[in-house]
Amino acid sequence: MILDLPDTSTQEVSKQLVRLRETGGAVTLGRVLTLIISADEGEPTESSIEATNAASREHPCRVIVLARGARSEPTRLDAQIRVGGDAGASEVVVLRLYGELADHGASVVVPFLLPDTPVVAWWPGIAPPVPSADKVGSLATRRITDSIASHDPVAALALRRAGFTPGDSDLAWSRITPWRALLASALDQPPFEAITSAVVTGPEDSAGVDLLAGWLRAELDVPVVRRAGSFEVQLDRASGALTLEFDQNSTAVLVRPGQPDGRVAIRRRGVADCLAEELRRLDDDEVYFSALGGVSDVDRSEMPA
Repeated sequence: MILDLPDTSTQEVSKQLVRLRETGGAVTLGRVLTLIISADEGEPTESSIEATNAASREHPCRVIVLARGARSEPTRLDAQIRVGGDAGASEVVVLRLYGELADHGASVVVPFLLPDTPVVAWWPGIAPPVPSADKVGSLATRRITDSIASHDPVAALALRRAGFTPGDSDLAWSRITPWRALLASALDQPPFEAITSAVVTGPEDSAGVDLLAGWLRAELDVPVVRRAGSFEVQLDRASGALTLEFDQNSTAVLVRPGQPDGRVAIRRRGVADCLAEELRRLDDDEVYFSALGGVSDVDRSEMPA
């Protein structure tokens, strides 16, 4: 069910939420958190709502979409409430802010926060330089950005590191979870030799590949070289290199000296999968912070200028 409320007020939206709950059976008792999607003018919101609806099957929540419109238009609030099949296992409140109201999203969203539940803020587009210092970000205990949305993902990672506050995370980090798991599993198998160096190759504008290189640098404490090209990770050790690459069928291939190649089907992770992973843990992600720090220590001398 979708209810449109053009040129309305937060009080009227709240009344309609209560009415829908009483007459339509929509309840908030099962909502485990409040998720705020913060989008600026021109940034898409429907794809983010779709991803949230999919993730809500695992994490029922109230979703509040702050969609800022043109500052040049007359000040007004257009709202929309989605419940039932149009909201997955959540209830979605879309707040479109125009004029001066577009700069006061945090004040508008406060009346809709569920009491006694965690608040998560997500910027599917361009994130503020310091998410925790943003007015919306200051309401949240968990702040999710996506470096892939930046015009310069490498620079975006540097911003994330400089402005890091416990509770920050990035969907670029979640996208490489299968790669990290596969490499960690491979290193738990014989021969149990120390890694002496590593080379990480991938698209030059891939924040995920940079984070993977930073993670290896931080966790293994060995020299790591970043190169541009097709995806490949090479971990050097005394008996020969362990290599992770993808074949023409997009199957992950582990190559180890003296052993048959290991093949693992890894599905490309969509935004919904990554968001669901981020919502599973609302505590601080110290490994992500270490990986951010490792990015600055990776040797990028072989990367294009």
